[in-house]
Amino acid sequence: MNISLVIPLFNEAESIPDLFSWIQRVMTEHKFSYEVIFVNDGSTDKSWDIIKSLQAEHPEVKGIKFRRNYGKSPALYCGFKRAEGDVIITLDADLQDSPDEIPELYKMITEEDYDLVSGWKKKRHDRKLTKNIPSKIYNATARHITGLKLHDMNCGLKAYRKIVIKNIEVYGEMHRYLPYLAKNAGFTKIGEKVVHHQKRKFGESKFGMNRFINGYLDLITLWFLNKFGKKPMHFFGLVGSLMFMIGLVAIIVVGVMKLTDLANGIPARLVTDLPAFYLSLTCMILGVLLFLTGFLGELISRNAPERNNYIIEENV
Repeated sequence: MNISLVIPLFNEAESIPDLFSWIQRVMTEHKFSYEVIFVNDGSTDKSWDIIKSLQAEHPEVKGIKFRRNYGKSPALYCGFKRAEGDVIITLDADLQDSPDEIPELYKMITEEDYDLVSGWKKKRHDRKLTKNIPSKIYNATARHITGLKLHDMNCGLKAYRKIVIKNIEVYGEMHRYLPYLAKNAGFTKIGEKVVHHQKRKFGESKFGMNRFINGYLDLITLWFLNKFGKKPMHFFGLVGSLMFMIGLVAIIVVGVMKLTDLANGIPARLVTDLPAFYLSLTCMILGVLLFLTGFLGELISRNAPERNNYIIEENV
């Protein structure tokens, strides 16, 4: 099979028929063998009924229905698990992503040998200051931290080589960072394509301003896990040891100053009356706690079932 289309959706009943007709036309014109996997993320409208009616008439249509709304990442995870095509393409169900982009995305994966191609909605039709300015700041930060020169990390229109989606796990709200997850798994040939952005035809956007806050938190989490996930002692142990040594040196200095004053007959305050004593003690305690955190992290990491999960590209 050439292509698997994975389409997560939530309350998009009005868009589904038009979207499938559009996909069907593009696939027929280019003679692709394909499947369309609709993942109904707990919709409360008629979305699932429409998916079932399409499936009854078109065997290439498949559907997954969640009992409640879990989010885009779980929807993609289940869609990826079921996908069987050589190239997997994701797009949103709101008709803002154009299926006409599919042939070129497929070509970039199969002929230009990209592992992943991310769409870039360079010219948008939802010009809102509350949306576009935070998006530009967010994408600039993501480029700096991930090292990926992508202009639209969160674009729903992406294409993947099959081996990529079978070897990365998307969870929580990490769908924003699928290119970064792929890079961390060793798939480094990641490209970008300018794609056409359609104005929303039905309904309203399901995403609010909170996605930018959550996006930054998820980005920090991914960066930390990639750098220290399998070696937590390298972070917590180092920071804990430094804090302990700083506290120890400081408390020794306080003690020496007290003894020097006594030796010279200079009246001195009790050590326990000095703020520096308590700051030094606090620093030492925090250092020990951080070191123990790293030690416990190492024990958990060493006993994790996926500790030796490696992607083998080729055996001879």
